[in-house]
This record gives sequence, C-alpha cells and structure tokens, in this order.
Amino acid sequence: MHIAAVPTVTLIFAAALGLLNVWLGVRVSRGRMTHKVLIGHGDIPAMEARMRAHANFNEYVPIALILMLLIELNVGASRWLWGLGALLVVARVIHPLGMDRPTPNALRAAGAFVTWGVLLALVVWAVLLAYGIRL
Repeated sequence: MHIAAVPTVTLIFAAALGLLNVWLGVRVSRGRMTHKVLIGHGDIPAMEARMRAHANFNEYVPIALILMLLIELNVGASRWLWGLGALLVVARVIHPLGMDRPTPNALRAAGAFVTWGVLLALVVWAVLLAYGIRL
C-alpha cells in the first residue's frame, strides 16, 4: 500500500487561513450584535464592508488552497510554495483592515493585488506542471 506524503505546507496555510476566516466571521457577528441587524447589512456601510470582506475571502482563498495542494502533491514542500502561502496570508489580513476604511486606501488595494498576484502565480505554476514543466 502506498501512503502519500502529508502536504504540510498546504495544511499549515489552510489552518492559518481557516483561523482568519473565523476572525472575519466573528467581526461580522459582532457588528450584527452592535447594530442589531439579524439579516443583511441593514443599510449600515460598516456592516456591508465587513460582510463583503468575509465574502471576498471565501471567494478567493478556496481556489488558492486547492492549487497549493495540487502543486505540493506534485513538487513537495517548495520554498516558493511557502512564500506564496505567506504572501496570501498577509494579503488576506490586510484586505479586510482596508475594507474597514470608508475610502480607497493602500491596505485594501495591496490586499487585493497581492491576492491576485499569488493566485495568478499558482495558476501559471499549475499549468506548467500539467504540461510536465518543473521550475
């Protein structure tokens, strides 16, 4: 029986990002209690921003983790994978902090751009691996 190596890099970043997801959910719940909003955002801009920050996280992080896992299963615990995972965590922390501000700002922009950059790097890496090209 063949036992696959444990994808440690992906497991660590999935755990870190899972913790961030809980933090984002708690922020929304606390806002709901503060503003007495049971459903939706109650036309409260701060609530809408926190809900969108949480939703945005859940729109981007799953595909990034899937790509990380598939890459790790192909190449192992690469330093590049560690770096991309770390960048993703930082981006996903600073993005919601920027979303808390009512005007465009560097935190929100950096969080979005770094997330897109990490995702694009993972996509390119995955496509190269699919064609047998190893970096």
